[in-house]
Amino acid sequence: MDDEPLKDWAERRDAKIGRLRAVPVVSGDGPRASHLNPDAPRAIERWNGHTWEPYGFVANLAEAKALLHPEINEPTPTGPVPKPLGSGTGKHRKPQSPTSDGGGPAQR
Repeated sequence: MDDEPLKDWAERRDAKIGRLRAVPVVSGDGPRASHLNPDAPRAIERWNGHTWEPYGFVANLAEAKALLHPEINEPTPTGPVPKPLGSGTGKHRKPQSPTSDGGGPAQR
């Protein structure tokens, strides 16, 4: 059998502890997809390693995204802009084939 060791599985499970998710609060068996009800309130749930437990509450999808993905809402740094790559042949590029105009390597 190709079962993974229990230790590896436990480490992978424990790495997910504390993860948050937003669940739309809709009545009955209505659609729970976030794009269908962007203005519906959201329950924020936290994974404790065994089950999702209540963690918080937000008014709509925009607030849920701001809570779940704060790195997206951070302003971009205003430091120096890195110089874009210039032209040239990198090691990953194929070498240029010699041209027929004599501009290539000398042939013997």
